Amino acid sequence: MIHFRRPRPARAALVALLALFLPACAEPSAPSAPSAPVGAPAAREYSDHPAAYGTARAPREPEGGTQGGTRRAARGEAKAARAGLAPVWRHGARRGAGAKRVALTFDADMMADQHDRADAGEQFDNPGLIAALRQLKVPATVFMTGTWAARYPDQARAIGRDPLFEVANHSYSHRAFATPCYGLPEVDPGAMRAEVERTFAELRRAGVPAPVPYFRFPGGCYDDEALRALAPTGVTAVQWDVSSGDAFATDPGAVAEEVLTRVRPGSVVVLHVTRSAAPVTEQAVREIVPELRRRGYGLARVSELMAAP
Repeated sequence: MIHFRRPRPARAALVALLALFLPACAEPSAPSAPSAPVGAPAAREYSDHPAAYGTARAPREPEGGTQGGTRRAARGEAKAARAGLAPVWRHGARRGAGAKRVALTFDADMMADQHDRADAGEQFDNPGLIAALRQLKVPATVFMTGTWAARYPDQARAIGRDPLFEVANHSYSHRAFATPCYGLPEVDPGAMRAEVERTFAELRRAGVPAPVPYFRFPGGCYDDEALRALAPTGVTAVQWDVSSGDAFATDPGAVAEEVLTRVRPGSVVVLHVTRSAAPVTEQAVREIVPELRRRGYGLARVSELMAAP
């Protein structure tokens, strides 16, 4: 029996932190979002965010996987296209040649109104983590908000021009595309498309030559209205099936254990490049990567998992 070492903060304290900072992205789709406080608006249709980072568990997939594998994913994309919705992708193939690969993805979160906090010394970047990925030769997909790229253009450009990485879209202001979403203010539905397009423009302005056409919803929260708004942009919404629990964590070993316990062939793991909110991610990655390789897993970018047969 595995005993997790990760601390379990009081829910009230966690919610307060989320409201003050950023909800970090989390875990796979559940039948419904966690209960909202009394008097709060009803939860939107979809959310991949657990009640407390990493402590919720997704339902076990039937043998053979759900929404995984190229044929099933293609059917899902065709159905979404017919409905006028952007497609949603959560993980790669569970079986087949080359299936034993994992995508480590990293969210670079920053809200449009947080430049003053960065001016005061809050660290929304994590150069040490990026250096560790290079040292360990880890291919990865980095989902950047437009605000993050505008704040750290040199880092955005260096990541975007490094063949080890690919850069994707995480909205401009890290506002929720469906609410309630763990304290995030909501994007006006009429501004959702502009949030995505503005971010791609900001990535290119920073010097990212070829951002990939993937989008990650802030907080993992979305509904059909959001998918319909994003459809004209041509993006695929990329979720995940393994939450690392690195947001606000203080024990890198516990983050590593959470990932290594839950990872499966084709998994997409969500981690963070926001040092002040995820201070132990670099140390956790230094534990996760060698162990994954010892177990026979290869590491891949999201685009490579999507393309696998």
